[in-house]
Amino acid sequence: MENPRNSSSNAIGFCLLPCELIQHILLNLALPEIIGLKSLNKSISDIISDQVFVREYNSKSRSTNWLFVYKKRWHRDAVLHGFTDHSDRWFKLQIADLLKPIICTGDSVYFLAASGNFFLFSCNSLKEVIAVNLACKTVKKIPPSPLGPRGTSSWRRSGMKLVSRSNSFRFLFAELVETRPVLFVYASETDTWRSMEGKEHVDKLPRGSQRVGDYIYLNVVNGPYESVVMAIALESPDEPLVVRLRFGGERDDGERLTVGFSWGNVTDRLYVYGDGYMLVIKSNGVGDAETGARVLNDIELWGLGSSGRRWEYNSRIPSEIMETIKKPYRVIMGCLEHRDGVIRAALLSNFEGLWDIIWLCYNLQRCYWTWVPLPICKMKGLNMAGIAFSSGLTL
Repeated sequence: MENPRNSSSNAIGFCLLPCELIQHILLNLALPEIIGLKSLNKSISDIISDQVFVREYNSKSRSTNWLFVYKKRWHRDAVLHGFTDHSDRWFKLQIADLLKPIICTGDSVYFLAASGNFFLFSCNSLKEVIAVNLACKTVKKIPPSPLGPRGTSSWRRSGMKLVSRSNSFRFLFAELVETRPVLFVYASETDTWRSMEGKEHVDKLPRGSQRVGDYIYLNVVNGPYESVVMAIALESPDEPLVVRLRFGGERDDGERLTVGFSWGNVTDRLYVYGDGYMLVIKSNGVGDAETGARVLNDIELWGLGSSGRRWEYNSRIPSEIMETIKKPYRVIMGCLEHRDGVIRAALLSNFEGLWDIIWLCYNLQRCYWTWVPLPICKMKGLNMAGIAFSSGLTL
């Protein structure tokens, strides 16, 4: 541990720099680093608390991309780890003390989604969703949806979305109710739920650039040959559209389909859905067949077709990136988001007790893939309980 005297001396030396230089340095730090510096010195705290600095920092931070991973240590504190593509290390976000008044030690908690300063968790014993605001350090239970209490296994990542504003959020999820696709929307401002049945009007489906930023896409059903997707306009969420998408590729795996989570000895193809796109992850068996170990060998990106009736092929990951990221695994799961013209996908895999994370990006306009290297996060032997992308945290 660093000597407290050294920390104090470093803080004093930092404060002797010109004010403009201090602000420039602070503006390029991640929010957890900003919060840590705020408690070191009053002059630094005054700069960070200044409203002009807050507005400038928040404006820049909103475009920052975060990947959050939740690790549950049984009968011990829960840890939420965050990594931003503007930094080179993982950050620990302390949420255990916030959850303690609601969650009993040892309860099964799963991380559902994040947006801005809001994070959603589901608790299996309570069968409730819990909303945490890291900026305000508040926590609250969300009332049960019209479908009633739900355990952690009831939530599908591709069928839900968290949309935050400055001090409020909306939580949307789609579900098949008596064969009818239904949208459920919770608004934090009113602390109430609404439900709307989706209508099948393919002609009203947005095309091309209209999709960008104006619609939310939630997967209701992911079958081996057809997906049911709900499109919700942000300006008029009361009229959700239902789209039935056929898979246009040549299928050679019969009924062997796993969505969002795959045991290596069961399937060689994983489908990860999100925001109207689909990632197809292919793998082959390696080594001893009894271990069920597999290795990634191909990744394809598909999107909602222009006709609104089929999945259409977009791109395949380049071979040089594939050679870099291919590793053996036993278990793998993933998440996907589309924001600001970029597809972001994260694959979380486990092999012999060691967890590994792959972060991939695809720029739709440039048709260009990138791989974001992640530092080691010491995840061996810990239970992984959720992974999600989010926009930047704000002061």
